[in-house]
Amino acid sequence: MLSKQLVLLYSFLIVSLALFSGATNANNQQQKMDSFIQKYHDLKQFNGNILVAKQGKVIFEKSYGYANFEWDIKHTPNTKFRIGSITKQFTAMLTLQLVQDGKIELDKPIATYLPDYRPDTAQQITVRQLLNHTSGLTNYTQANNFRQNYSRNPYSVDEFIKLLCSDDLLFEPGSKFRYSNSGYFLLGAIIEKASGKTYQQLLQTNILTPLGMSDSGYDSSSNIIKYRASGYNNNLDGYTNTAYLDMSIPYAAGSMYSTARDLVKWDQALYTNKLLNNELKSQMYTTSTQRNYALGWEVNQLKTQKYGKPLTQIQHGGGINGFNAFISRIAEEQLLVVILNNTGGAPLTPMAEGLLNIYYDKPYKIATENVDSQLMWTPSCQQQKLLTQRNKCILMYEL
Repeated sequence: MLSKQLVLLYSFLIVSLALFSGATNANNQQQKMDSFIQKYHDLKQFNGNILVAKQGKVIFEKSYGYANFEWDIKHTPNTKFRIGSITKQFTAMLTLQLVQDGKIELDKPIATYLPDYRPDTAQQITVRQLLNHTSGLTNYTQANNFRQNYSRNPYSVDEFIKLLCSDDLLFEPGSKFRYSNSGYFLLGAIIEKASGKTYQQLLQTNILTPLGMSDSGYDSSSNIIKYRASGYNNNLDGYTNTAYLDMSIPYAAGSMYSTARDLVKWDQALYTNKLLNNELKSQMYTTSTQRNYALGWEVNQLKTQKYGKPLTQIQHGGGINGFNAFISRIAEEQLLVVILNNTGGAPLTPMAEGLLNIYYDKPYKIATENVDSQLMWTPSCQQQKLLTQRNKCILMYEL
């Protein structure tokens, strides 16, 4: 009898020690992540929310700095941020849902859905080429005097397409990669034509409501949106309010706001068939031959020798007046990193890479005064407008 009790006690102690060791390791990991991000915040390179989750369970979450500097209102987990081009993955999902419903075909010319668009190019470009940025279209945010002449004005979808999305092609569709917000603007119009609903309505009914993403939506400067962060620029003389942008302009290329916690719901839904069947999900992550960009996502294979196993990183960044954001997903582990910032351009890539390395217990670089421009994520780094100040690269405008 005594022997049996000793065995039970021994087993209990082993389990207790294992749990204690696991909790200690988790606490150390969280402390490392906090110290790592705090350094970026102390150097005024980051101001916002961080979240790391695995299989939908939060490993680390913390808010740094202010949602509104003028009222000294600090960030909380409820803070809503504009997420810029992270919107593109939602646009891709809506497009693929309509493919699933038989209302759109990926390899049909866009003239099929936009009969009023200039016919010489509409017959050449396919829906898939819009999604993977191989259409040859220009990028309207790079138009001459875009900020001064266009960015503050409200436009209907048709007006804006005629004004800034109908230039001559830069190259033969399918032959090269060039990041194009104009392409995703056209996708929004195609979604509306094919569904008979506005982009905003379909986003709500097909994705946000089914997933319970009640803290996400299509942004509007006129609507009262509780817990919405103000956007700021990070200048030599400190923070300043960012320039006004009419939200009819980013549209299907970059119109959304969200929270880190809502993006966990989005991440987890992508591992299920709740929104899309497996065949189309596979296409969503299939890259073009020109680049590692798929349909609304960048897909990279991480170095096996570094992490000890093959890992697939599915990611996208977003930048819009006063904000930049990043979502990185490790598919095999269902590991998620979300970075949301409201003071211009945070160095997203080294921040995400550092959090990933801390999770896998690998060496990582701490923040320094100097930020390498190439470390700022953008799928079109050669087209990115950067202002270098104190050797820090500030994202000026990149949906």
